[in-house]
Amino acid sequence: MDTVWSEVIQGCLTLYASRKLRFHDRFRDRYLPLLDLPQGPLRILEIGCGPGALAEALHRWYPGAEITGLDRDREFVRFAREHVPGVEFLEGDATALPFQDGSFDAVISNTVQEHVEPSAFFGEQLRVLKPGGVCLVLSSRRGLHAAAPCLEWNEEERAFWEKVTALDDSMERFSVARYAMSERELPAAMEKHGFRDVRTGYAAADLTPDDPTVGPELAREMILSGKYNDLEALESAARSLGDRLDAAELEAVKRRIGEKYDKRLMQYAAGEKQWETVVSLTMILRGVKPQDS
Repeated sequence: MDTVWSEVIQGCLTLYASRKLRFHDRFRDRYLPLLDLPQGPLRILEIGCGPGALAEALHRWYPGAEITGLDRDREFVRFAREHVPGVEFLEGDATALPFQDGSFDAVISNTVQEHVEPSAFFGEQLRVLKPGGVCLVLSSRRGLHAAAPCLEWNEEERAFWEKVTALDDSMERFSVARYAMSERELPAAMEKHGFRDVRTGYAAADLTPDDPTVGPELAREMILSGKYNDLEALESAARSLGDRLDAAELEAVKRRIGEKYDKRLMQYAAGEKQWETVVSLTMILRGVKPQDS
């Protein structure tokens, strides 16, 4: 396949770290009633699995299930195979799934729908599901983000990222979020493309390192997730824009990223609470393939 997404849009570590937090067992009981899958010997396919964090959570939450993750980005698949045991990962295209009709009890995707033409996206899932099988579409909605003061951009960073935004056309060039739908449009599209008993729900994952119920290891993961995002975004900008970015400028921003996250970790270790938070909101769309299909 290709490595466009992992090299240009979101890197492996960024996506794995952020999704590992979003689907942490801390939030398990928020997701399971909305997924509403039975325990037992299910065959579950995750489409657009990225580096494997959701498939990893599903493996924990449904220990009797056989789980397959599929992505067109070979770097994501390589990363997932190395970091997520107990799940089969394959390269493949969401619009031409390499499986026979009626192969799975459930299909699931997370932040994939908005990038794929709807008739192909829903049609392929309908095809590979068994009659009565469940289609789950997870879609990120607008959440909350309040940064610790030491992690906010300084003037140098702000000027750099404004320059990158003005120069980089990757999102448009690779049709990122070309097919995004509203909370009203998504369930209507699922019904239009053949699913029945469609319903929606929302799960919030609140990531607040200074919350006293969050242990030190998880708090560090929450803080460092932002660092991975910033560093991989910087690498992506350097690859995309090449000599249009000054090497000294890149190095200065990289140094600033390291310094500010080191400071935040020291604040956490010293008990200096900053109360930064990220609250991600996931819309969960659930539909069923008719028994007579």
